[in-house]
Parts: sequence; structure tokens; C-alpha cells
Amino acid sequence: MTAPDISELQESLLAEVASADSLDALEAVRVSALGKKGAITAQMKGLGALDGEARKEAGQALNRVKDAVQAAIGARQAALDAVALEARLAHETVDVTLPPRPRLEGHLHPVSQVTEECIAIFGEMGFTVAEGPDIEDDFHNFTALNIPPEHPARQMHDTFYLNPPDDRPAPVLRTHTSPVQIRTMETSKPPIRIIAPGRTYRSDSDATHTPMFHQIEALVVDETTHMGHLKGCIIDFCRAFFDIPDLPVRFRPSHFPFTEPSMEVDIGCSREGGELRIGNFGEGADNWLEIMGSGMVHPKVLEYGGIDPTKYQGFAFGMGIDRIAMLKYGIPDLRTFFDADIRWLRHYGFVPLAVPSMVRGL
Repeated sequence: MTAPDISELQESLLAEVASADSLDALEAVRVSALGKKGAITAQMKGLGALDGEARKEAGQALNRVKDAVQAAIGARQAALDAVALEARLAHETVDVTLPPRPRLEGHLHPVSQVTEECIAIFGEMGFTVAEGPDIEDDFHNFTALNIPPEHPARQMHDTFYLNPPDDRPAPVLRTHTSPVQIRTMETSKPPIRIIAPGRTYRSDSDATHTPMFHQIEALVVDETTHMGHLKGCIIDFCRAFFDIPDLPVRFRPSHFPFTEPSMEVDIGCSREGGELRIGNFGEGADNWLEIMGSGMVHPKVLEYGGIDPTKYQGFAFGMGIDRIAMLKYGIPDLRTFFDADIRWLRHYGFVPLAVPSMVRGL
């Protein structure tokens, strides 16, 4: 093969590489030039028919053509790859400013769901939601709730104390949401009707206790509230929450520093076969389960809140959100609430768009 022929072959192949408009077309050019039956390969096979010096010169020329074609193919492939990437990026671009698609893959945590269920029930009764800080001072967490200095709840083995900023009493992680009631009384005038859901903290951990848990408390203060209102409110809540119209509710005398008189509240249940079920199973001695504490607000607590106890009275009650979630949805261990296990959440979680409502259901 003469030099002009080799030169023409190179120009022809390079032109084909340059005109390839896709990776598939470029691959076809590569095969036609360098494949087993390609143009350059065919010329290489014909070198044996030439004499020594001519074979050497033709072989070197064909190798230069081969190198030039391979380099051109590599450059063209890089260019086509860049174009393909730009097209893919343009096609797959996501506008992060757009609202999310309503894909129901996420799940609400049972604590969030039960909190919303409680808010829905108490909202129908005319309660509003109140909030307060997680880090509380000694006055709002203990003193204003008529908890004396020697009370066990103040001991360090039961309460998380923080380092005091100066000579003042050490702040605490609130042990209940009751301080929200004091802060509400300090800033509001009766009539008051609030619920206070939120995180609380106590130094305890087992299957039914965790160092951080959730409570919801209620407070009503006006001139006419009495024990009958307290009992009716709790009975209506329990029956609505558990969706059992004839759920038995029992009130037992008890003692709390911040209420007088005070009562424990029990609901009907069955422990037959080692399984706890909520409902009306008769009046047997074992057919009751404690669910919350309640009582009429102590006059001293009203005074600490800046309300005249000779003119106003009220009631309060509180319960653990995690605990009633366990009872309603059959969750056996409180610690699993905080394991961050996506499998657990898929099993016990709730569709986020299914907002609890007394009309549509809880």
C-alpha cells in the first residue's frame, strides 16, 4: 500500500469519527476501522505480501494511522459523553423550591399522632394548647406547685439538675408540664381552659419509664368549676380516646401537693390470658388500670399563679402520652419509642395526611 493510499485512509477514517453524532455511531466507526474486519486491520494483514523495506515503512505508517484514529475516537467519545451528561442533567433536574409530592412513604411517630388525637378531643371541649420551656426554674417546677423543700420529687436521684449560673437555685429539666399551668395563670386572667402537651424528664429507665417522656396536662380555672366538671371531662376524654362508649372510669382518693382533693383515675380493662385489653369487662378487682392523676387545684397554687382562691377555683389532671399510646395501640415496651428503628415506625406509624379529627375519626 502506497503512502498516498494510507494518507487517504487516515483522512477518511478521521472524517467518519468527526461526523459520528452518537456513541452508537462512534462505536460503529471504531469497529469498521479497528475491528477484526476493519479497514486498518485488513491493511495490516496485507503487509506480508510486501518486501522487507516496503513492509517496514507501510507497517509504521499504518500504526500511525491506527494511533491517530484511536486518539480521535477517544476525544470524540469524551465530547459525546459530555453532551449526554448535560442532556441527562437537564432532563433529571429537580427544582428543590417546588412543594413535595404527596407520596405517603413517611410515617408519623405514635407520640405525635396521639398528641394530635388528644388535642382534637380537648379542642372540641374548648381547650387551647399552651407551651412552656423545657428548662425550668425551681419556683415554677416545684415551689409554685406547692411541693415542699423536703419532697422526694426534689431529690437529685429523681430530677435532672443543671449547673446554676450563680447563687440562685439550680435550674432543672422540667419533671412535668405543670409549670406551664403556673405560667399561664401568671399571664392570663380567668376563665382559663388549657392543655399543655410536651416533653418531660425524670431519672428513670425501664420497660415503662424513660429519662425523657411526654405528658399532657389540663387546667381549668373559673368561678363555677367543680368536681363534677372534672369527672365529666375525664370520662368523656377516655371514652373518646379509646373509642369505647361504655368504658368504665373509676376515681380513687389520692394525694398530690398541687391539688386538693386529689384522685387517681382508673379505666376498665381485662388481663385474661396475660393480655391487657381496654374495655368494659365487669367490676372485678383486677379489671382496673390506673391512667392519670387529677384533682381540684390547690388554693396555694392559685395564689402562686396570681389568682384569688376566694373567688376562683379550678381542676387539673395529667397523663403520660407515651403510656396511653402503648395502651391504645398495643405497644409493649416504652423504650422502643426512642430506638429510631424505621421498621418499628413502619409498623406502628401513621399516615401523615390522616389528621385526627372528632368528625373524621381518631
